[in-house]
Amino acid sequence: MGVQFLFVAFGSTVLVPLLTGLDPATALFSAGIGTLLFHLVTRGQVPIFLGSSFAFIVPIQLAAAQWGWSGVMTSIAGISVIYFVAATLIRLRGVEIIQKFFPPVVIGPVIMLIGLSLSGTGVEMASDNWLLAFAALITAVVVMLLGRGLLRLLPILAAIVVGYVLALCLGEVDLSPVAAAPWFALPSNVAHPIAPMLSWEPFVYMMPVAFAVVVEHIGDVYTISNVAGVNFSHKPGLHRTMAGDGLACLSAALLGGPPVTTYSEVTGAVQLTKVTNPVVIRVAAVTALLFSVFGKLSGVLQSIPTGVLGGVMLLLFGTITTVGLQNLVHNKVDFTQTRNILIAGGVLTTGVGGAVLSIGTFSLKGVGLAAIVGLVLNVVLPKVKKGNDNDALQAKQL
Repeated sequence: MGVQFLFVAFGSTVLVPLLTGLDPATALFSAGIGTLLFHLVTRGQVPIFLGSSFAFIVPIQLAAAQWGWSGVMTSIAGISVIYFVAATLIRLRGVEIIQKFFPPVVIGPVIMLIGLSLSGTGVEMASDNWLLAFAALITAVVVMLLGRGLLRLLPILAAIVVGYVLALCLGEVDLSPVAAAPWFALPSNVAHPIAPMLSWEPFVYMMPVAFAVVVEHIGDVYTISNVAGVNFSHKPGLHRTMAGDGLACLSAALLGGPPVTTYSEVTGAVQLTKVTNPVVIRVAAVTALLFSVFGKLSGVLQSIPTGVLGGVMLLLFGTITTVGLQNLVHNKVDFTQTRNILIAGGVLTTGVGGAVLSIGTFSLKGVGLAAIVGLVLNVVLPKVKKGNDNDALQAKQL
């Protein structure tokens, strides 16, 4: 069962490094280590798996272009600080302190922006070979709509497999990475560690994006609590799950992997199978470690054609955008209030419009800057009392 749970997380976990230029084997290794560290901090009580986070794809790409991989690892270490700060605040003040500064009207548009900012990259990659892209896309859609049992939780993996097999039949796969790869070897970034850059600029670069993932973490813990019938936010406590996630991100930075986050896909598998024993998740983590040292697997992953990945991205990033919209609907955000319109509009305009905040050689843009804009607007804009007809009229006119 643990191996099956890993396959549920496998597609997403390896897709992030494939899109950002990191090593997929290292991503599996850091996901395995991160999950085990999370279980250590949470006293082995919470059945959660940690895998590569999609929220940081664009920030990783931008950080790599600006500072190289050393800067990226420093940025990922900075993410862990946000988790540790959030864990401390929750311990001292309760989860309400996080929800106060990052309500759904801020987080929903930020999540939408993550998907929207990646959509252009998805189209560009899909255009490399539209036949392979559509084959992967259609496969993922069919699995999501018609799949049964665990198969329904494997749309990304199924899309990659079908797209890859079709590419093999068409002679579109370069198998040289597979031939060159050893049968067994430590992941490249683990065998040859990337020294972090000692600079404050990359260290704070991804912190604003981390706020959205912190809120997502809280939702995931509540979800797994409902699935397992145990209040994990009380015992071992949200402060422990948050600290565990932060330690996992810090280990990813030291190992050369992408930042990790709690995986709702695996939570879905837990709900489907009714297997809530955390030992099963730890088996999945150990299996990820074993897969990561299988060199030929890494070679296969690196040989996946760009068109196949593009087809998966078309679906995936569209789905992320609608998850942000779903967050707004689920929390019944009232858009007859001008305040909410201004906050959501400010976040989306800042991100989609490509606004840049520059301080010396440091620049902040995209999702990170948009998250800060949402935070500031939520703090400074006055809250509107219910029943304010004048405000509702202004919203209607807008």
